[in-house]
Amino acid sequence: MSDLTLDSAQSIVATALTTARELNLKPLAVVVLDARGALKAAAVEDGTSLRRAEIAAAKANGALALGIGSRAIGARAEAQAYFVAAVTHLAGPAGLVPVPGGVLIRREGRVLGAVGISGDTSDNDETAAVAGIEAAGFQAETGA
Repeated sequence: MSDLTLDSAQSIVATALTTARELNLKPLAVVVLDARGALKAAAVEDGTSLRRAEIAAAKANGALALGIGSRAIGARAEAQAYFVAAVTHLAGPAGLVPVPGGVLIRREGRVLGAVGISGDTSDNDETAAVAGIEAAGFQAETGA
């Protein structure tokens, strides 16, 4: 099976949140999008700030839009600010946030979707996303 199922997406969310609690991270919003950018699963912990879910979704959407993890998008923004600014407009209403925490979900080289997490530092958001993706049996591409 190579598609991202609802069960797999929910497993990614659950493991990401369990990892966050084990690491004592701030409350997180976790969004899982499938390869076409449709919402597959999401959860927002108690205590997150108002727009965390939208930020998480934008991290995942940006990763899908450019085919690279949002860590790489951040590096590209530093090197080519005008390019990333232009792509941000093309990313549509879901947006694009060029910092770590948007991670592609791959299996056998194929992109199945992306996870976006927001709530703690961007590096910690990314750590939780990778934990969820790998626990579900997929490969995580952060853009490192």
